[in-house]
Amino acid sequence: MCRWRLKVVRELSNGVSCPQCGKQVIRAYRPFCSARCKMIDLARWLGGAYRLPSEDEPDEAEIIDLVALTRVED
Repeated sequence: MCRWRLKVVRELSNGVSCPQCGKQVIRAYRPFCSARCKMIDLARWLGGAYRLPSEDEPDEAEIIDLVALTRVED
């Protein structure tokens, strides 16, 4: 096998798909296939797209934040 093919085979993670786009994962960005997919996932975390359900009542600061996010400016 050629050296460049061996390098490519070593860099790929066997049978693992990127959770963002479904492409094969590269070890350097595991569990993602690229820096782009890694940053998309980070932006979703920071934006609050991934949330865990909770039975706790929101505190006053959380309510104020939610009102500020939903307020429509005239």
